[in-house]
Amino acid sequence: MTSPFIKIEGRKIGKDYPPYIVAELSANHNGDFERAKQIIAMAKRCNANAVKLQTYSADTITLNSTNEEFMIRGGLWDGKSLYELYQWAQMPWEWHKPLFDYAKQLGITIFSSPFDNTAVDLLEDLNAPAYKVASFEAIDIPLIKYIAGTKKPMIISTGMANSDEITEAVEAARSGGCKELALLHCVSSYPAPSSQYNLQTISDMQKRYGVVVGLSDHTLHNITAISAISIGAGIVEKHVTLDRKGGGPDDSFSLEELELAELCEHSKIAWEAVGKVDYSQQSSEKATVKYRRSLYIVNDKKIGDVIRAEDLRSVRPGFGLAPKYFDNLIGRRLNVAIKANSATSWEIFED
Repeated sequence: MTSPFIKIEGRKIGKDYPPYIVAELSANHNGDFERAKQIIAMAKRCNANAVKLQTYSADTITLNSTNEEFMIRGGLWDGKSLYELYQWAQMPWEWHKPLFDYAKQLGITIFSSPFDNTAVDLLEDLNAPAYKVASFEAIDIPLIKYIAGTKKPMIISTGMANSDEITEAVEAARSGGCKELALLHCVSSYPAPSSQYNLQTISDMQKRYGVVVGLSDHTLHNITAISAISIGAGIVEKHVTLDRKGGGPDDSFSLEELELAELCEHSKIAWEAVGKVDYSQQSSEKATVKYRRSLYIVNDKKIGDVIRAEDLRSVRPGFGLAPKYFDNLIGRRLNVAIKANSATSWEIFED
């Protein structure tokens, strides 16, 4: 049975295909357009399949308020209001077209996470090939339906969402017209501890929802992401940066270039290693199969001699009969003379 897949710019994505690596640029442009371009170029050098932006402004994502419920307490952004955080992190909307053009010039797919309907409209004008719904928006059913109306592939992160909320998001996407849907298992903590990822959830999500499932990974290493490939993750998304000490909102938990390159290389190796159920002898084993054990006659023997237990040994290499025939050969009579340390074969015995 073929597993589900989606296609983004002709690339098939699912557990039966090499992992689709999404380099999340997020806020790591740090307000510098050239830095944003450099991150896209880095993603291309590292062989990522796509780079992803975030499309919002502080005014479209929150309210300009310092009431206590709008204040961040603890973590990376302690003491900031939500409005201050998103003012700091937002990517100017006028950057989108030149960044889309630059990615196209480099030959890397680019798409974005829209955070309201106006962001979707902007991205539609740019002919975005797919959409990503962030974990925090996975419960925004009207937004999901609006995105689904574009008929483009949609990827929904599921951080913080329980099974009922994920079901609601999936149903909203499908009822809104989305035919190509993927979910990303996620822990929405920055950074996130690998011990809380519970990667077996990926397999359950595949069975429960019948869609492509991947991983949005906020850990500080690649081990969790690589492990997810063995569970069947078809997509891996990681935040990326030029410098983890760059001082931006997301720099400290993002991958630098060497780590991103390793993720792209190692995830493909992991996928190849998972492979399929196959008990056959592999092509790489053909040169070594001759060194398996087999039965050898260890004493000089004459025509007509009867083989005794002490005349046989199971040893390497494997040019003789298999060790399972040991008892079968005891008491057989030779039809040829045999020198010590010779391989056994059926031809040397009388019928």
